[in-house]
Amino acid sequence: MKGWLRQLGYSDRELDNLNIIHVAGTKGKGSTCAFAASILQAYGQRTGFPQKIGLYTSPHLKCIRERIQINSTPISEELFAKYFHEVLDRLAVHTFEERNGKDAPRYLQLLALLSFHVFIRERVDGAIYETHSGGECDATNVIQHPIVTGITTLGMDHVELLGPSISDIAWHKAGIFKPGSPAFSVLQDSSAATAMLRQRANEKAVSLKFVPIDATLPTGLPALQPQVQKINSSLAIALANSFLETRKESSLTSSDIRQGIEQFSWQGRFQHIVEGPNHWFLDGAHNLLSMEKAAHWFSQTIIDMQTCVKVTPLDTASQLIFYSHTGPLPRILIFSHISRRDGSALLKGVATALREGGTHLDHVIFSTYKVRQNTTNDRFDSTENFPQDYVKVWKAINPQVEFSVTWTIEEALERAREIGHRGLGMQTLVTGSLYLVGGALTILEPTTSTAASKSPA
Repeated sequence: MKGWLRQLGYSDRELDNLNIIHVAGTKGKGSTCAFAASILQAYGQRTGFPQKIGLYTSPHLKCIRERIQINSTPISEELFAKYFHEVLDRLAVHTFEERNGKDAPRYLQLLALLSFHVFIRERVDGAIYETHSGGECDATNVIQHPIVTGITTLGMDHVELLGPSISDIAWHKAGIFKPGSPAFSVLQDSSAATAMLRQRANEKAVSLKFVPIDATLPTGLPALQPQVQKINSSLAIALANSFLETRKESSLTSSDIRQGIEQFSWQGRFQHIVEGPNHWFLDGAHNLLSMEKAAHWFSQTIIDMQTCVKVTPLDTASQLIFYSHTGPLPRILIFSHISRRDGSALLKGVATALREGGTHLDHVIFSTYKVRQNTTNDRFDSTENFPQDYVKVWKAINPQVEFSVTWTIEEALERAREIGHRGLGMQTLVTGSLYLVGGALTILEPTTSTAASKSPA
C-alpha cells in the first residue's frame, strides 16, 4: 500500500493531515463510524469546525459510492469517475493486460487508495476509516498516525483469516493501535479478547480505555432503540471527543450529541421502512451474533408498535384500526445467505432468537441474491439451488410455519406484500446477508439508489 501511495504522490504526511479516526472490530464498525461522522458534523455545524468529514466504510448496499462519503453523503458520480481515473492513470493499471504481471492493487486495496486520494483532494478536515475485515494486515492499516483508534464488539467471524480463537481475532483487530495515538474499545464479552487488547496496547505503548454505555445518551431517539446502537454510539462519542481534544477544540455538548444521533442514518442496519400498512425491518446481519441482535430488535419493535398506537376516542375509524392492530399482524421472515459461513446455523439462530423474543412467525420466504428476473448485471445470478437446502433446515425447525421459495428478491418482497394484503398489513424481517438487504433496498427505495448526484464539496 505504501508503494502505491507513493505512486499516487502521497507520503505519510498527507495521510496524517487527514486527521484520521481508525476503527476495527467484528460488529458495529460501520455504525460506530457513521455515528462519529454524524456527531462531528453536528459539532461543526455549531462551531464551524470540522466543515468536511470523510467517511470510508464497506461494503456498499446499492451503490459503490456509498463507501466514500463526505458529510455523510456519497461522493457524486462525476467526482467518483474523475478521481478513479486519476488513480488508474498514476498506477497505470487501466486494463487487465496492464495489471498482468504487475504488482497491482486488488479490489479493496484500490478502493482504499481511491478514498485517500478523494479525501486529500477534497481537503476534508477529518476522515473516519472502517477496516475491511481485519486490522493488522488490512489495507487501511497503512495509516501510521491516526488521531485515535477504536475497537467495536469482537466475535468469532472471518475465523479462516483471523482465527482460530477470539484471542487471535483480537490480536489482528488491535493491529490498528499506533504509538502516540489513544485507543478506545467497547466493553468486550470475552475476557480473552479484553486481555489480548490490553497486551497489544502495552506492547505498542498505547493508552487504551474501555468505554461503557454513556449514561448521558439522549433518550427517546429511534436510532438508539437497539441496545447495540447505544454501545456503538457511546464509543463514537469517545472517539469524537478524543479527535476534538487532539485538535485543541472544545468538547461535545449534549446538544451536539443529540443532533448528531438524530441525523444519523445507516442503511440496512436496524432499518424500518413503512409502506402503507406494511412494515419492513431490514438488517444485513450475516453472522450469529448480529443475527440474534437483529431478531431481538425486530421482536421488541413490533411489541412497541402494538403498545404505542395513539387512539382518538371520538374517532371510530382510528379505534377500529387500533383494535385490529392489537392482534398481531402477519410476521414474516425473508432469509438468504450464501458464504463460507454455516447458513443453516444462522437460520437456526434467528429462529431461536425470534422465539425467545416472543415472536411467532406466520411465514418464511427463502430467496436467492438475484434482485430481479429480467436483469443480467446482478452480482449473483447463479444462486438458484441453495434455497432448497434451507427448506429442509426449516422443516426440522418448525414444520407448522408456512414457507415459500422465490428465485428473486423482488418476488420475495411481492410474496410478503400478498400476505399483507390478506389483512391489514404485515411485519417482515429481511435479514441474512447485506446482499439480500441491498437488493431489497434497491426495490423498496429506488429513488435513493443513485443518491448524491451533486458533489458534497
